[in-house]
Amino acid sequence: MEPVLLAPVATTVIAAFFAVALWRHWRRKRAARYLLWWAVGVTAFGLGTSAEAWTSVFGWSEPAFRLWYVAGALLGGWPLAQGTVYLLMKKKTADRLTVVSLLYIAVAAAAAIIVPIAAELVEEHRLTGAVMEWEWVRYFSPPLNLYAVIFLAGGAIWSAMRYRRRHDRPSSHVWGNALIAVGAILPGVGGAFARGGRVEVLYVTELIGLSLIWAGYRMMTGAPIEPLHESQRRADSAV
Repeated sequence: MEPVLLAPVATTVIAAFFAVALWRHWRRKRAARYLLWWAVGVTAFGLGTSAEAWTSVFGWSEPAFRLWYVAGALLGGWPLAQGTVYLLMKKKTADRLTVVSLLYIAVAAAAAIIVPIAAELVEEHRLTGAVMEWEWVRYFSPPLNLYAVIFLAGGAIWSAMRYRRRHDRPSSHVWGNALIAVGAILPGVGGAFARGGRVEVLYVTELIGLSLIWAGYRMMTGAPIEPLHESQRRADSAV
């Protein structure tokens, strides 16, 4: 087994600790819907990497593969992006995007659950969407990945630029959002390699990407800030 195939084990451990931190944060601020979506997103991300870790250690299994595709390919980045949507947009707009996205994801997940598997393409310790006999099922994930990049990475970049122009916020808010932006982009890059058969690149970018997002979150939540009006706070940062 290639050592890089064990990267999902480390990613799953990081996701578990990060998810616990986010759920605790949300319990203290239940009105902050963006925190709820972020907690759901990191939990889903961790479920996806846990399927990768299981496959790397114990070998390929159909339940692990389907969990990986639904939790990882379809849900890995979208809930995180949806959290940023709730943070930066009006609630009514965010609710509409949630309904449309969830309907799309439901159809995609149903297809991923029932798609026949080409047993001859299965690799013992690697996961790849190439084993799905219905090639069209794989086209559900790119729009969700693009959505995640636009809103999660784009929202973080926008927030970083706003913070840079302000003088009443610590520089850690700029760097924290910058880390979140880079971390959000990396798994999407890895997913493109995975579609070409280089799933090892995905495993590494997931590990680095989630680590950067957590580091950015820690920088944002650890820095003291001045009280802001709620409408201004919603327009500022990803945490």
